[in-house]
Amino acid sequence: MLTHEYKVEMTCSGCSGAVTRILSKKLTEPGSKFDVNLEAKTVTITSDLPEATLTEMLKKCGKEVTYIGSK
Repeated sequence: MLTHEYKVEMTCSGCSGAVTRILSKKLTEPGSKFDVNLEAKTVTITSDLPEATLTEMLKKCGKEVTYIGSK
């Protein structure tokens, strides 16, 4: 599994909550996990899904999403 990091233009707890709800519903594979950091405006996702699929998931929150890279 790779860990991917994204910059998401979240400005409030409602924004981070939307990201959390989307990932909780869509990221169902065993062993996958995510962390939403509102202060740093980052989302870290550990998953076997491709980066493009994860990016599309995050874009559903309606905020600007930038892929930073994998760890």
